[in-house]
Amino acid sequence: MKLALVGVGSAGARLVDRLVALEGETGRNLSNGNVLVFDTAADGFADLEFVPESRRAVFGDTHPDIGPDGADGDPDLGVTVAREDVHELRRAFDDLEFTEVDGAVLIAGLAGGTGGGAGAVLLEELQTICEKPVYALGVLPAVDEPDRRALNAARALPSFVDLADNVVLFDNEAWRSTLEYVELGADEDADAAATADDTAADATADENADDQDGVGSQKATGGEGGEEATSLVDYDELNRVAASRLLSLFGAGELESMSIAENRADASDLARTLETGGVSTIGQAELELDPAGARVPWLPIPSWLPAGLRTWLAGDAAEAGPTDAAKVNRLVRRAADGNLTLPCEIDSADRALVVLSGPPDAVSRKGFESARHWLERETDTVEVLAGDEPRPRASSLTATVLLSNVTAVPRIDALQQRAVAAQDSLEDGDRETLEDGEFIW
Repeated sequence: MKLALVGVGSAGARLVDRLVALEGETGRNLSNGNVLVFDTAADGFADLEFVPESRRAVFGDTHPDIGPDGADGDPDLGVTVAREDVHELRRAFDDLEFTEVDGAVLIAGLAGGTGGGAGAVLLEELQTICEKPVYALGVLPAVDEPDRRALNAARALPSFVDLADNVVLFDNEAWRSTLEYVELGADEDADAAATADDTAADATADENADDQDGVGSQKATGGEGGEEATSLVDYDELNRVAASRLLSLFGAGELESMSIAENRADASDLARTLETGGVSTIGQAELELDPAGARVPWLPIPSWLPAGLRTWLAGDAAEAGPTDAAKVNRLVRRAADGNLTLPCEIDSADRALVVLSGPPDAVSRKGFESARHWLERETDTVEVLAGDEPRPRASSLTATVLLSNVTAVPRIDALQQRAVAAQDSLEDGDRETLEDGEFIW
């Protein structure tokens, strides 16, 4: 599925930047160059490396209440400046070629003033401009972030669900538990950062075998004007995980060089799964393949090597045979049972999609079909689609599962309860509106 990528706020911009980087690293052409990021503070783009300067738009900078920190964690201000500059935002969207994509996805941190506030306005505009599905990726704040940010997220989520065709959620709290973070002193930032790089990688390898890439750490802040926390949280790694999940799902079948699949996952499968609306989550699990002996058939073999050595290195693909059915079945179950971007009860999903990516001759079709039937039973729905993504040179099998319109989500319930409690510090009028479940922009 080809998607225009739109990032809003510092968190959204960084995630789009990471997605563009992963497109190059993996060979999956998800966006076809259709990327755009927005922020109310130019400094929000400081860490971007892969989004071109021409695709970065600052808005609201002439508003008297917008300072160096942009909306400064105030979603009401974010909405106000977005509506005032709506014509400027529309002109920025002219850079996106919607005819070249199957839809658009808006990415934002729901706890931020720009992401959670202005993000809703931009979703409205996208729905007006783009005749294809408009999805959203929303990031939920961690538990120890300030109450104000929890309240922002609880207020923003209903509007995102109402405006987007589907909202995929990524819970920072659930994923941060797989990463190490340490308390910082004023003069310990550099040493702690180096230590956290190592410990986070170790913890991730132990607790989440699917994510073993390098780690980059940064000091946790409230973001967009939020209060500074006292811990070193690996937000670079969290961004990498979120971007990887999104690319693995929406980018399935978008490899630049790809074999013909027996049952290829395509844009229509994704659109059908997501047309339920509501909140969705993505799970993933990986299985390293065991090559025959020391042979590594997925590596390119130089043509100048002697013929006998080339034959030995290539090996016989049929010799090892496909991964047995039980392993493929367990792989899909691991993807659905854990490692979800938003933990939930999987039997509350309306629809599901499972994509198996890896060497075609290493897949047990019996195991894949068995896993799909298991997912049908667990979700209590026959709306379970399945597809392949052939990668002949891959050294692993990867199962990616999408659960659409999940309703039993303890994390959202807890976030809403915390937000209602936080209303004690606000005016009575605001408290009544939130308790009524209305969107108060």
